[in-house]
Amino acid sequence: MVGGHPQSPQPATDERAWCHDAVQDVSRTFALTIDALEEPMATRICVGYLLCRVADTVEDATSIPPAEQAALLRTYDRVLDPGDETGIAAFQEDVEPHLPAELDADWTVVAEASRVLRAFESLDADAQAAIRPTVREMTTGMASFVERYAEDGGLRIQSVEELEEYCWYVAGTVGELVTELLAADAAREEAATMREHARSFALLLQLVNVAKDVRPDYHEENNVYLPASWLDEAGVDPDAVADPSNADGVGSVVERVVDRARGYADGAQRWLEAMPTTSGNTLAAWTVPYLLAVGTMRELRSRPGDVVVDGDVKVSRDEVHAVLARVTDDFDRAALDRLRERIASQSLA
Repeated sequence: MVGGHPQSPQPATDERAWCHDAVQDVSRTFALTIDALEEPMATRICVGYLLCRVADTVEDATSIPPAEQAALLRTYDRVLDPGDETGIAAFQEDVEPHLPAELDADWTVVAEASRVLRAFESLDADAQAAIRPTVREMTTGMASFVERYAEDGGLRIQSVEELEEYCWYVAGTVGELVTELLAADAAREEAATMREHARSFALLLQLVNVAKDVRPDYHEENNVYLPASWLDEAGVDPDAVADPSNADGVGSVVERVVDRARGYADGAQRWLEAMPTTSGNTLAAWTVPYLLAVGTMRELRSRPGDVVVDGDVKVSRDEVHAVLARVTDDFDRAALDRLRERIASQSLA
């Protein structure tokens, strides 16, 4: 038993169903993507995402000393290594002392990592081969960043190059995971296009997250992702990044991050245009987060300082519903350009 939760094996169908329930509580945004998929892709993406979420939760935990965080991540990597004899029980034994007394959705997934792993092992061999390497790259990359900033008590990204290195590990690897799952059904040219632009799709979404989540990243995780070199140019100390008195300076850096993200939008669209809609994949599943990122960049450009002042810069719930309604069913891929252009300048709601 881990954290008071029984760990007895369940049939694969039960484990997959548990994963689908869990992802609804872990990430509203990613749940929208999974809900827009059909089988078998919905389960492949859901399970792959939750494997990543285990590592992400450990990496974000300020309650765990950095050396222990890194050790947990490296143990998790060994669990995922088919050539290593380390089993999931070793990870769960090591992580149990760090589980909160009351588990939220993220920590429930960590506590029940054996269920996620069993769901993963129930997938077909090709899906496992697409998912495993990218989750392992994410996990070891996170461990290296934890170790790099072990003396700081949290991440303090120094340059835009380092920011994009970090974004690759936490998001680019997920983009690669999705690409490899989809590319199996794509023609050679389309598969090559997807692989070429997978990084753009992932970095667009992650840089937007970095720009909008400045305050919670600092207060909840003690992490500062805005590059220290850019903050220095704006006259802001990284440890004062969430101070409302620095809203103007932080806002100027947020604008630079948004500009960087915008530079990946064309490549992200190329990725969308090349992907196949087979094996349960749908255009809507990936167009929704793409367009919401475009809308969020619009909001960030209009009020960048609000990431510090009220910490809540995002598109409205009404706009989310409007995007969902627009891209479902018979949405024409050729309309993507026009829709992106409109959302970049005004709300769709």
